Amino acid sequence: MTDAVVIGSGFAGLAAACGLAKSGWSVTVLEKNDQLGGRARVWQTDGFTFDMGPSWYWMPDVFEAFFARFDRKPSDYYDLVRLDPSYRVLFGAEDVVDLPASRTELRALFETLEPGAGTTLRTFLDQAEFKYRVGMNDYVRRPSLSLTEFADARIVYESARLQMVQSMDQHLRRYFKTDRLRRIMEFPVLFLGGTAKEIPAMYSLMNYADIVGGTWYPMGGLRRVIDGIIALAESLGVRFVTGAEALRIVVRNGKAVTVRTAETDYPADVVVAGADYHHVEQHLLEPEYRTYDETYWNRRLLSPSSLLFYLGVNRRLSGLLHHNLFFDEGLTQHAREIYDTPRWPTKPLFYACCPTQTDPSVAPEGCENLFLLMPVAPGLTDTGETRERYYHLILERLERITRQSIREHVTVKRSYAHNDFVADYRSYKGNAYGLANTLNQTAFFKPTMKPRKVSNLYYCGQLTVPGPGVPPSLISGEIVSDLIGAPAR
Repeated sequence: MTDAVVIGSGFAGLAAACGLAKSGWSVTVLEKNDQLGGRARVWQTDGFTFDMGPSWYWMPDVFEAFFARFDRKPSDYYDLVRLDPSYRVLFGAEDVVDLPASRTELRALFETLEPGAGTTLRTFLDQAEFKYRVGMNDYVRRPSLSLTEFADARIVYESARLQMVQSMDQHLRRYFKTDRLRRIMEFPVLFLGGTAKEIPAMYSLMNYADIVGGTWYPMGGLRRVIDGIIALAESLGVRFVTGAEALRIVVRNGKAVTVRTAETDYPADVVVAGADYHHVEQHLLEPEYRTYDETYWNRRLLSPSSLLFYLGVNRRLSGLLHHNLFFDEGLTQHAREIYDTPRWPTKPLFYACCPTQTDPSVAPEGCENLFLLMPVAPGLTDTGETRERYYHLILERLERITRQSIREHVTVKRSYAHNDFVADYRSYKGNAYGLANTLNQTAFFKPTMKPRKVSNLYYCGQLTVPGPGVPPSLISGEIVSDLIGAPAR
């Protein structure tokens, strides 16, 4: 009895599949779509290759640790380059800040933005390093099934130093006085699905990941990482089935026995759900086997959804780096329209990724690959008219700030938003990143990895421990495979 069925082939599902296969399970991964990788899919057309999902490669140590579990290295599968500058922040046409990879250069930059901030940055990073070492090597690797996991004296002591109760906003104000500098330091927290006022100060560890760990790029795109993990999984004997959406988890006497698709029933001695937690629980399980109801889910604070544009441009662009943050509008109103009074934003911030600045292979010669992202509230009405209105709003600002024409040179265009997240990933309310990492949605306050009502069902991914983002999703799959362990003989 060694059949393990993994639902979903995103980073979490793939990591779980690799770990289970190494432990001796016969693993089958079911993927709804025709391409493996979950949100980390690619779209190829007219010589352009677009990463459809994740575009940032942070925390290289997490990827190294994952591959090391199998006596491999990331370099066995893809080539990494460190970006320098790491990214560009545009407050306006005449107000552009490039964040250098060197800490010495970054301290000098901070000093020009705010006298004394260069020295302050050193102190800030010292405490952020402690949080990163403890947080990423201890806290996030606990399954958080009960409070007792965090009950020993060392954990209590470290929890105080980790600043779980203080907000990131309060924390940053202790160190940096100017609004512009605080906004730069708040940026990494946005990956956690909330604003600095809701996210605990513990997550200044993200600043350490950003500044010290660095911003990297796998040549060929983020898809190369997925391809590497798939190759690893196949070498371990994992079987993949695409176009196989899980429709039902059949439970008998409190134990999952089969995962049903339209074509085939897959017998299972253990089931790992790496797909959307809400969808799996509310649509694949009978009511008596669910841990949470719709009231619970409606009370969760979700991370934003996104309106995305994948654009092929038939000329090279100026004024852009690989990663570009357009902060020419204020964050407060945009954040309010995401979290407090959900609506399509009035004056949104947005992000532009131009990977051809690093990697010409993702576009035809002389062309530019451009990926635009605007965070929006989940659950909004998503129409073609709305998408088109924001396309022109974003492109007008992009053209004005970088002082060039772009729209007339767009030869490839595709949009992606709520309806697509739901259709492709069964994403709850069309969210893009899972649950926001607020204090009351951290660790054992998240939906559990191990529900009580089905003895051999486990969850991993961005709606459970440890949280949203690619590295946490990878860790989530590792935790689950370790929790399950080897099959009984």
